[in-house]
Amino acid sequence: MNQNLADELVTMVTKDQRLLQQLFDSGELPSESYHPRMQSLHEHNASRLKEIIGGHGWPGISLVGEEAAKAAWLVAQHSVSDHEFMAECVGLLEDAVAREDVAGWQLAFLQDRVRTLSGKPQHYGTQFDVDENGWPTPFPIEDSTTVNERRALLGLNSLEERLEQMTEQERKRRANIE
Repeated sequence: MNQNLADELVTMVTKDQRLLQQLFDSGELPSESYHPRMQSLHEHNASRLKEIIGGHGWPGISLVGEEAAKAAWLVAQHSVSDHEFMAECVGLLEDAVAREDVAGWQLAFLQDRVRTLSGKPQHYGTQFDVDENGWPTPFPIEDSTTVNERRALLGLNSLEERLEQMTEQERKRRANIE
């Protein structure tokens, strides 16, 4: 295992999550536009992940361990300024899932994010919007009748279970506000 690489990936995500929390705490997020500080950090992290991939391939569990492999996925997930790179990462994750070198849910989330950002229906139902009343609702899903079969293949619970979890989180959030 490459511990230095693992530490670097985890540090990248720690900084990402710290900045995200700071922006929420200061009231700067949520926002209608991409916050410039968040965008800058995401672009910096994506650039570094490209270098890592160029030198080592996808940083999966065998290379960096489970926590850092998840960190690499999150950097790719947050690379929204570079859709082409995100799409490349989907292909790399497909190969890594086939080798059992990353968790399948990582592929589901990234592939759905790439598709929804491109205006296409998602495959796994991992990406949610909110309805007119502020309740979670999944973005459109391609072939929704078999979505739970696809979700199960990658280790996800059913769409109905996930929707209930997200609805409960929103209920709790609303209860804390009142």
